Amino acid sequence: MSTSPEHARLLRLATRASLAVASILIVAKAVAWWLSGSVSLLAGLTDSLLDGAASFLNLLAVHYALRPADDDHRYGHGKAEALSGMAQALFIAVSAFLIGFQAIDRIQHPHPLGDPGLGLLVMVLSIGLTIALLALQHRVVKATGSAAIRADSLHYRSDLLLNFSIMLALGLAYYGYSQLDAYFGLAIAFYILWSAISIARETVSVLMDAELPVDVSAKMLELAEGVPGVLGAHDLRTRISGNHWFVQLHLELPGTLTLSVAHDLCERVETAIQEAFPKAEVLVHADPQEVVNRDGAHQGGPILS
Repeated sequence: MSTSPEHARLLRLATRASLAVASILIVAKAVAWWLSGSVSLLAGLTDSLLDGAASFLNLLAVHYALRPADDDHRYGHGKAEALSGMAQALFIAVSAFLIGFQAIDRIQHPHPLGDPGLGLLVMVLSIGLTIALLALQHRVVKATGSAAIRADSLHYRSDLLLNFSIMLALGLAYYGYSQLDAYFGLAIAFYILWSAISIARETVSVLMDAELPVDVSAKMLELAEGVPGVLGAHDLRTRISGNHWFVQLHLELPGTLTLSVAHDLCERVETAIQEAFPKAEVLVHADPQEVVNRDGAHQGGPILS
């Protein structure tokens, strides 16, 4: 049970690119905020600071998740990605509250903005880098299914909306509507908080061993029952850990089969599922048809693979 070298390369590339983008934007937004005093830019700077922390944590988590299974972690280290996603959700929620408090303070105590021109240039840079990073992350998530990269991508999509909102706020400030900057900052804070909740819900489902989607499970049962010699399949169980899917199911086989023939059918079912779903680690239990007919769907028992 290991991650392919290409998947490992893509995961490392995505985490390093994320950290690099966050670092560049921290410096650019800090300078622009210092010169303009914009709450919206402060929102962007705060978000980028937490993005940097989350991206660094993500890099460490992916590095750990890529370690092969060992005697203490027989199912691998993949859930480190989900833990990283949960930490990212916390970072993003803190960001939302900090931005919200600053925006409320600015609404209560208005303050004129400095020249927003530099801020607009910085936001153009931010949008360009974020779009490039999202394109890379989309490719990596499609290839690997990484929960950590998916969570990272979700909050960078939020950043994209954040950056467009900041550009609009700075543009309005340029034409004399500087008070709207604080209200944009408050709206952004609510959106970022919603993003944090979305990330948390997704990572909790992984940590709680939620089943794969129903259509995936149905396809797996169809593949198992399509193997010649298999009379039926039932009691399919699935869960996700990092880049791996763990699948268990029961096969209904004629009770007159020899152990060798039954074992061969089990392996054929495993192969059929793994060819359709390369991430799957499949364990198959063989039930004699007579037992199934007498007792119904057999529960538990040893695994034949």
